[in-house]
Order: sequence, then C-alpha cells, then structure tokens
Amino acid sequence: MPKPAISVAMSVYNGERFLALAMESVLAQSFTDFELLVLDDGSSDGSADIIRHYAAANSRIRPIIRENRGLIASLNELLSLAEAPLVARMDADDICRPERFARQVAFLAEHPDYGVVGSWSEDIGEHGEALIRSGADHPLTHEEMLVAIEHGEQLICHPAVMYRREVVLAVGGYHAAFRHCEDLDLWLRLSSVTRMGNIPERLLRYRRYPDQVSARHSTEQQIGSVIARLAWEERRDGRPDPTEHLSRLPAIDELDDLFGRPGVSNAARERIALGLRWSPAAMRDRGFDILLDHVRGGGRRDGLWRTVARLMRFGEPVRALRLAAALARN
Repeated sequence: MPKPAISVAMSVYNGERFLALAMESVLAQSFTDFELLVLDDGSSDGSADIIRHYAAANSRIRPIIRENRGLIASLNELLSLAEAPLVARMDADDICRPERFARQVAFLAEHPDYGVVGSWSEDIGEHGEALIRSGADHPLTHEEMLVAIEHGEQLICHPAVMYRREVVLAVGGYHAAFRHCEDLDLWLRLSSVTRMGNIPERLLRYRRYPDQVSARHSTEQQIGSVIARLAWEERRDGRPDPTEHLSRLPAIDELDDLFGRPGVSNAARERIALGLRWSPAAMRDRGFDILLDHVRGGGRRDGLWRTVARLMRFGEPVRALRLAAALARN
C-alpha cells in the first residue's frame, strides 16, 4: 500500500462532546490523501466508542486505544506511528475548514525551506458561535516569527499546524517537561533549524470554553512558557539548554541552580507574575500567590492597581484586598 501524503495526529482525552465534529471536519477535507491517527489517552467517557465507530466506517482512520499517559507522551507516540512525511496536528474540540490541508500541502511544496506552517484561526465558543478576536494575528514569515519570539508574542496555533515529520523528530519531538506549553517549546527549538510561517487564512475554527485545558492550567502554562523562553535565550547565546532532558520543570526558586547563575529565579518570577495578572483562572489559583510574592519582593508593579479592580470583577474581593494591601506597603 502506498504511504499517505499526510498523517493527521489527534490525541483525545474525555473529548466525546466535540470529537465527532472534529473528526468529520478532517474527513471532509478537499485534500483526501491522508491517514487519521486518533489516540484515545485513557478516556473515561465515550470517546473510545466514537473513535471505533468512525474507524469501522472509514479505512483512513487508525485508532489507538490505551491507558492514560498524558498529552506529550501521546503526541510523541503519534509522531512515531505516522507513516506520512507531513504531520497535521488537530485537536478533538476544533474544526478544520475544508481547504486547510490543501492550502498547507501546497505551501510546503512551494517552500521547501519551510519545515512548519500554521494558519490563522477563527475563535468560536462552546456552542460553535463566533467570538470576537482580540490581539494580533500570528506572524506570517520566518523573519516575522523571529521578531515575535524576541517580543514574547504568539507564534503558531498548535492544532492548526502542519510540519515535516523528520524535522520535528530531528529536534527530539515534544519535550516531557513542558506540559501545557509543549508546542511553544517545540516552535522555539525548531526556529533555529528550519523556517516557520503561517498562512493568512482562517483555516481552523478554534473553540474556546471554560473547561478546555488551556483555561484550566493557565498558571502552569505561563510558568512553562517563561522557562521555555529562558531556555531559548540560552541556546541563542551559545550556552547549553539545561531543560533539554528534564522530565519535569523545577520550582521557580530552583531556576538559579538549573541555569547556573543568580537572578534567573527573580527574573522568571517577574515575567510569570506579570503574565498571569490577565488570567481570571490564574488569579483564582496559585497564580495569585506568585503575583503576591512578586509584589512583596519589591518587583515591578506595572498595571497592578488595575489588577486589583479586575479581581473585584472576577468575584475575588478578598484577593483584591490582599493585593491592594501588598501594593500599599511596598
């Protein structure tokens, strides 16, 4: 049997609510030469039954049903199982536009020096309703990508990406330590070995809702993102990456020891704290304690009185008063 042009990599954990729509959007692609690898990562809902149902009806679907090992292990397993030279990521709660694969395959064929291409996305809500987007769209060219990295901006929407499998395997795939920001760490590592870009079309409908992983783990995601950028700065400056072989990230206070010099922990805490101030979820969990420690340690206060007001709007008056007291004392 000839190998497919694309391997679609979809990891599913308790995704029964939106899974059928996501799979159907892949099966409806105008570019049809693909295999759809759907890995059920130990779901306790009906996800595995949905996957089996679709696999029985369509020979392009390769189901993998097993116990829970986590997203990063699942993504690396999907990479190892993929038979195609191109891998398209897809999440179980998003929707592909019908021309997504065709546009991305054509881009990579026309740009052999690019190993990674994403696309712009359209935000939708829990019930598929259109949401108003805020912020800039993702950068288009590799040169714009490098500028975005320097400024700490968004790079590529993970479920909208297609990449050359061999390029990702060459840098070690997804690194275990960067849970909930494994994609950012990968883009930062790939940026020095291949060109990356985005297609200026909204080829993915990206679903946003309260229970999605990025909303539930915003504090851990921000911590990992800051450490991933610190590791990128080490590589940029010709120093070894101390995170390369970690299975988990250390505590913020341990970063001086990890990077081998003083001041890294304080600098990281400041970046993390100021990034978390915008997140309602983070301000309701341990992200608030990180912010409070930052203020009590005499760190920058940019816009933090406005954070007090936001905490009131988030329904957290006690935390608003604690932050206000810390700001008044320091």
